[in-house]
Amino acid sequence: QYIKANPKWKLKDVVVQLMYDQIINLKILPATKLNINQLAQNLGISRTPVAEAVGELMEKGLIVNRDDNPGYYVMNLNINDMIDLYRVRTALECEAAAVCTERASAQVIRELEELAGHFTQFAQKRDQEGMTDADMPFHRLIVDSSEDPYIVKCYDLMVPYLSMYQKAMTRAVATDRDNPWYSSVIYNHEAIASAIKMHIPELARTAMKDHINASLNYSSYTKNNILFG
Repeated sequence: QYIKANPKWKLKDVVVQLMYDQIINLKILPATKLNINQLAQNLGISRTPVAEAVGELMEKGLIVNRDDNPGYYVMNLNINDMIDLYRVRTALECEAAAVCTERASAQVIRELEELAGHFTQFAQKRDQEGMTDADMPFHRLIVDSSEDPYIVKCYDLMVPYLSMYQKAMTRAVATDRDNPWYSSVIYNHEAIASAIKMHIPELARTAMKDHINASLNYSSYTKNNILFG
């Protein structure tokens, strides 16, 4: 499938994209030990492009070595790392939302309102997959529409980690019926879109901060304080 979609790519690049997608979508779970020979066998290819792909994904931080047990592992997820990541996310996205109050076009605002409406509908139904599908495009649109190249570049570096934590967090919360996260975020996207539409920077910052903090706070609220695994 990947080779057919990208016939001009080097085999190593195809494997990188395949493994990248599987890792950030949690098809290969965090902390999984990788066997290069087995991966190559499963893909029906030689070991070399798989080893090269693993090396490239190590440079991106998605695959790591462990001192306690030698080998290659998918990066693990933990609440302390999520706190660090979301601290930077808050700074970038709050500023992007504020800038959007000045730069977002009428078309962008309509798209934000549409995505926000979808997010609300999915949150009301506790539809985990639907919320995920509506969430990242909403945030991505705000970042891109800020038209600030430095915000965009920094955000691009965070995207794979945000994707992993978002999927892990929604899965964890979905198994905890007592977690108030769903009810707390139902109207968050609509509040952000409204602030941008009204051209009020500080309101946009506050709405975005409240939304990101809700996700972080209620991730810590999961039963036994276990978020991942």
